[in-house]
Amino acid sequence: MLYWLLKWVFLGPLLRVVYRPRVEGLANVPASGPVILASNHLSFSDSIFMPLVIRRKVTFVAKAEYFTGKGIKGRFMKMFFAGTGTIPVDRSGGRAARAALETQLRVLRAGNIAGIYPEGTRSPDGRLYRGKTGVARLALESGAPVVPVAMLNTDEIQPTGALIWKIRRVRIRFGEPLEFSRYAGMAGDRYVERAITDQIMYRIMELGGREYVDVYASKLKTAPAPSEPTS
Repeated sequence: MLYWLLKWVFLGPLLRVVYRPRVEGLANVPASGPVILASNHLSFSDSIFMPLVIRRKVTFVAKAEYFTGKGIKGRFMKMFFAGTGTIPVDRSGGRAARAALETQLRVLRAGNIAGIYPEGTRSPDGRLYRGKTGVARLALESGAPVVPVAMLNTDEIQPTGALIWKIRRVRIRFGEPLEFSRYAGMAGDRYVERAITDQIMYRIMELGGREYVDVYASKLKTAPAPSEPTS
């Protein structure tokens, strides 16, 4: 109920008026049945604007810490994530990836839409980074089609670290569904999962026109800063 109140009564109408979403290819999102939306990740606002333009509910997973904060900010964050259809997952320890996968599989087996960012984290510089193979495993285990999505300018609306969003028309592009039934029964084959993931990422690159970097964004974020030359 909270999800639909935020989307159609409170937050949704305001965002549509202010940011006037321009959407291409929305008809590529099936009107029913399980669907995986695989998107690049430029900004925190991606998880707001993408579900906003789709009539069906889109479910993401997020680390459980977002739901356990204290004080007014903590309560607001919990209400916001719950209201946008996000499910908390304990992402600590070695079973974190499987916990997220199982949660999304339940969403798909119920005939709903699962949203996923194959890069695993926000792009540090707007480029598209190597996808993690969880999206392929999700597609193989569920049998659901994958709709590639390109968020085109949310990093301009909400630059990394910015508290105040810029008022610009948000642009989103949905590609044609990809299906991988030819690989049925091959979940767990790392070569197959890598091939599927690379195909999805290539299509996202085509849709968005962003430069592709064949390394994981998380590695770039954790890499030590280059030392300054000494005289």
